Amino acid sequence: MTKQSPRQDQASDKLQAPTVITGHTNADFDCLAAIVAAGKLYPDGVLIFPGSQEKNLRDFFIQSATYLYNFHSLKDIDQSSVQRLVLVDTRQKSRLKHVQSLWEREDIEVHVYDHHPDTEEDVPATEQTVLSWGATTSILIERLRKRNIRLTPDEATLLGLGLYEDTGCFTFSSTTSHDLSAAAWLRDQGMDPNFIADMVQRELSAEQVALLNELLDGAVTHDINGIEVVVSQVTTEEFVGDFALLVHKMMDMQNLRVFFALGRMQDRIHVVARSRTPEVNVGQICASFGGGGHPYAASATVKDRTLAQVKDELFGLLYSHINPQIQIRDLMSAPPITVDDQATLQHASEVMTRYGLKAVPAMRRGTRQCAGILEHQLADRAVAHGLGQMPVSEYMGREFASVKPDTSLYPAMEIILGQRQRLVPVVEDDQLVGVITRTDLINTLIAEPARIPESMLPERRRERNIRTLLHNSLPQEVVAMLTQAGDLARDLGYHVYAVGGFVRDILLHRRNLDVDLVVEGDGIYFARRLALDLGGRVRAHKKFKTAVIILPDGQRIDVATARLEYYEHPAALPTVELSTVKMDLSRRDFTVNALAVQLDPEQFGRLVDFFGGQKDIKEKTIRVMHSLSFVEDPTRILRAVRFEQRFHFQLGGQTERLIKNAQRLNMMHKLSGSRVFGELRLILNESKPLACLQRLESFNILESIHPLLKLDGNRQRILEETERVLGWYRLLYLDPEPRPWLVYFLGLCSGYNQSQVHLLAHRLAFPQKRENFIQQLRQDISQCREQLGSWMQNHGQVSDLFFLLEPLPLEGVLYLMARGYKDPVRRHLSLYLTQYRGQEPDITGKDLQQMGLPSGPLYRTILQRVLAAKLDGKAPDRPAQLEMAAGLARQLDDTPSEVRTR
Repeated sequence: MTKQSPRQDQASDKLQAPTVITGHTNADFDCLAAIVAAGKLYPDGVLIFPGSQEKNLRDFFIQSATYLYNFHSLKDIDQSSVQRLVLVDTRQKSRLKHVQSLWEREDIEVHVYDHHPDTEEDVPATEQTVLSWGATTSILIERLRKRNIRLTPDEATLLGLGLYEDTGCFTFSSTTSHDLSAAAWLRDQGMDPNFIADMVQRELSAEQVALLNELLDGAVTHDINGIEVVVSQVTTEEFVGDFALLVHKMMDMQNLRVFFALGRMQDRIHVVARSRTPEVNVGQICASFGGGGHPYAASATVKDRTLAQVKDELFGLLYSHINPQIQIRDLMSAPPITVDDQATLQHASEVMTRYGLKAVPAMRRGTRQCAGILEHQLADRAVAHGLGQMPVSEYMGREFASVKPDTSLYPAMEIILGQRQRLVPVVEDDQLVGVITRTDLINTLIAEPARIPESMLPERRRERNIRTLLHNSLPQEVVAMLTQAGDLARDLGYHVYAVGGFVRDILLHRRNLDVDLVVEGDGIYFARRLALDLGGRVRAHKKFKTAVIILPDGQRIDVATARLEYYEHPAALPTVELSTVKMDLSRRDFTVNALAVQLDPEQFGRLVDFFGGQKDIKEKTIRVMHSLSFVEDPTRILRAVRFEQRFHFQLGGQTERLIKNAQRLNMMHKLSGSRVFGELRLILNESKPLACLQRLESFNILESIHPLLKLDGNRQRILEETERVLGWYRLLYLDPEPRPWLVYFLGLCSGYNQSQVHLLAHRLAFPQKRENFIQQLRQDISQCREQLGSWMQNHGQVSDLFFLLEPLPLEGVLYLMARGYKDPVRRHLSLYLTQYRGQEPDITGKDLQQMGLPSGPLYRTILQRVLAAKLDGKAPDRPAQLEMAAGLARQLDDTPSEVRTR
């Protein structure tokens, strides 16, 4: 059967692909073979290889498969043409991120062929064939046989390679009679066993032999609930291919029943697991690390944890997974104490005080369904802010995890210790039957401390070292400065951290050299010492215990003493107390900004994440630190939207709900104009501010700041054009750079008279000088628009356009371009900006002085006329301009006769 080639769309240079076929990332031979087999079943299919870290597979694919089977990348395909997605050897979303844009579509048909067990994150399928056979390739071979589709010998050999590898050459316990039957059919199709033997039973390299010896030497046998589990770990600075092969060989050499190999290679931890006993499902355990597999063979790759942390978590999983003796129903408190979600915060606080509770489930009125969780500390703070009569539903946490009574211990451990959820609702048939609290968990685990992996403790599990990332993403001089700061902290007995957006943008691979340091010690003294070492100067703010170091090149470094901020009333400025870095991070606005990197020499590069910022960055979510965040500082609403649009993230559900709640409380009205404008100005200086403004409009934020800020259709069109004009101008890389906020603000004021602009300026607390400037600029732009119309009608000269536009600041000209002029005028404005703006004559007053002209107003008149002639092409060079100046001098002044004769 001949495979049809996908059609090339000549107009877009994209492939038209009705069917796309792919498998899981970090593909093995079974995945590759299954993709090729599926290609035989779907002749219109375009094959996408998801990538692999196994060296042998990678080499084979590069040398053979790419050429033979015409694989493509998703970026080569017109995704709108895709109607069907075929997934082989997996259906887990986390292993299919390379085609996420396809499986997320509701209109696409999804076909699945897999031999792995079901998981909670499986992609919903239109059609699926899931069988517990030894290899996915066997499942597809069965389909090929039924449809009488023939294979070439090369194809049969490739499919055989996948079949033999995933069954361990038919030695794995997962091997079925279907796999043996599939191999027999492939042999009839021309499969080459010798080639497969060379690929599967290959010799180890010297590097692999050394690593295998390390695995043998480091192997330790653990008795976990009566099951012997062997765990070994190795570390190498370079990636070593075919790690799974070493595990397979060690299983055979040592006759192991259950084996976990942990390998730190470069910045990742590779977990490869094998099991020959039904009591240990290694696929389920590896899935907890973000990997996958089947009960007898599985793997995972972990990027954000250390080797010790992965090992700790592995033991927690093993103790929970192997013959778990404790279930949630044995631990839970029942019946639970609850509050109605429509009860007041004051009442809920009193209930928690009466029973000594740290948190309480909030029940949906009239039911036993848990609607959220309310923490005691948050309820007390809300009452202190005068919000005691607000319903619990406004501030309870709606995003929470729950467990069932027959669940094992580990999920509750993960939720309470790992996700920092104060309590866990126990739900059966959608009804709350009990709760598990942190105290319940700790009291139970005291007797069995081995059940608690150290890496699950909040202070440890989210720590990783990003030293390499710092060196790779920052200029050398910045890394040197951070190193110097760490050395100074050590000498002073302090601890110092880089914090906030600087750390966030390193993880996002975005350039940000605005360094913020937090010192556990005297921040001002530290800043003065560091400035002395760096040759800079210091500006200190003793009230807030902060300082700014200004380096000779103008670089600024903000230094703060680790501090805790609390707010005396809603929308107030914070009061500062000394604290530790954890408390300092807790005062931040969003979790993605509550990250720190330790700079002390012994811990340089240690990433500190107490609040799940890494997870939110990975999931592209903006999440507030607590439910009163927008009440205490409503400017965070503007900041949340700005970050959401800048990073293409999304607001968390709880965060979005809290914004709406703050709106109902009219929190924006309580902010001073200067604070509002400070945030609004940052938004208008973004590269794509219109998306921010539209998002704010969806919450009615702009109108709550001032009714005149409401976007209408015409104003929005002007802002859209402003965005395009500024984007065009940025690409020119011309000096000076404009002030984008001013251009956009002019757009926001379009259609308003002077009195209305005054009202808006008053709300935003503009200084009188700024308001006067904007009012005058609006008048100048209006006059210029009228004169431009006359200039066009009269076919005016370039010099007339120049002298018309030159008095306007750059922002005024850019705004003129955005005001919907037709193409001819826009072309002239763009020529002015790119060629004429800033032009001067090639002669100066000194030349006029040498002609014998006395200094005075005549100089300006002559130079302007010479410049006009230059712009109009009448005096293009210096000699012509000198000659013209001399002639003008004779016309415009009673010069001495000797000057006239020169």
